[in-house]
Amino acid sequence: MTALHPMTYSTRGADPTTAPALLAPLDRVAGDLPGAGLSWLRDLRAQGRERFAAVGLPTIKNESWRYTNLRDLAKLSFQPAGAAQSSFDLLPTVRPEGEDGPRLVFVDGRFRADLSSTDGLPPGVELLSLAAALTSHGDLLAEHLGRLAAADDRPLVALNSAYLADGPFLRVPAGVQVERPVELVFASVGSDAAATAFHPRTLILVEAGAKAVVVEHHVGRGAGTTLANHVAEIVVGEGATLHHYKSQREARGAIHLSHIAATVATGGHYDNFILTTGARLSRNEVVSRLDGTEARTHVSGGYLARGNQHADTTTLIVHAQPNGTSREVYKGVIDDTARAVFQGKITVCPGAQKTDGYQLNRALLLSDSAEIDSKPELEIHADDVKCSHGCTAGELDDNALFYLRARGIDLETARGLLIGAFLAESLEEIAEPSIRDAFQGIVAGWLEEQR
Repeated sequence: MTALHPMTYSTRGADPTTAPALLAPLDRVAGDLPGAGLSWLRDLRAQGRERFAAVGLPTIKNESWRYTNLRDLAKLSFQPAGAAQSSFDLLPTVRPEGEDGPRLVFVDGRFRADLSSTDGLPPGVELLSLAAALTSHGDLLAEHLGRLAAADDRPLVALNSAYLADGPFLRVPAGVQVERPVELVFASVGSDAAATAFHPRTLILVEAGAKAVVVEHHVGRGAGTTLANHVAEIVVGEGATLHHYKSQREARGAIHLSHIAATVATGGHYDNFILTTGARLSRNEVVSRLDGTEARTHVSGGYLARGNQHADTTTLIVHAQPNGTSREVYKGVIDDTARAVFQGKITVCPGAQKTDGYQLNRALLLSDSAEIDSKPELEIHADDVKCSHGCTAGELDDNALFYLRARGIDLETARGLLIGAFLAESLEEIAEPSIRDAFQGIVAGWLEEQR
């Protein structure tokens, strides 16, 4: 399996002087990383370390990072996360109250077996921590880890590979339907004494004809600074379906960086939705490659930012084979001095005829100081395709606001109704009703806090 088509990404513009500080803690934890006896894993970590040491963090001189500056990250001195023993009375879930189901919980990147469960999984489905899978499924992990998310052209993936230790592993065998959502909870706690960094790696394999729903919850506690540098590698087999939903609600002192790399085989469907409301600085990268004919992908989401938050969404959809379909709908709400970024690219490779690609980004600015940088792109190398993209940015409709006020609705309630209606289009992209309701509840909570 080859690495995914890069997003015309170059490490030119990266800053190697930022590498030593972020790599320094690695020497203290290297001996404790799982899978030390696996030569392929040692090589993967060494390649990640060597690559990041050579290039360091990307800067705004790099086109892909033009609108997101990591200079504050470079100034911090991070320590590896310790074993967090925090208790959690209430973990986030999309299930009805009192209903159990499969769930893995990671606190500061470390697996918490006491909070996790595999209840409700069909026979043959494997859900366990990556550290445990290194022992029981070493050959399978060697086949996939580092193949989709390539460290050579993405410095933060290289950094993740250097520290690769743990994360979720899910394998759904051919033909198996997982009815209950599989929930992955990533809790950031950190420390008041020092900034804390962790680098979870996720591997999801949905084999031919199988189906699964995965929901990620990223939440934060405490006022300390945390860096969560996530990487996920996802394989959707022939005729398989994966619905993959993510809610990012980390604390305001958090830095959340995420890279998802998915490949979809013939007749497969990868459906991704990300709702961003948390973290001081966040960047979600999603790369979905349609490697088979008649493959489909939906890559959508919503982002809500206020205060001095910075929320970056960067996507790449690669149509590598004929008759592929992609749909992308992102809508955002930005208030105060917050800034949002949307970079979306659809690439149609030579020979990928009959491609149907659609992309839309709309942003609602609630203050004169709010900012959106939107950069939609189409790169087409075939002549029989149907592709379109568009982006808009604007303010609340004064006429609609006046209409609601004239009917006795107070200003803040009227604003909330209009904002909720604006975001409804993107939330409709969520295929699972229970998850759509849960995400609508997150939006409602954000609006209530806004009041």
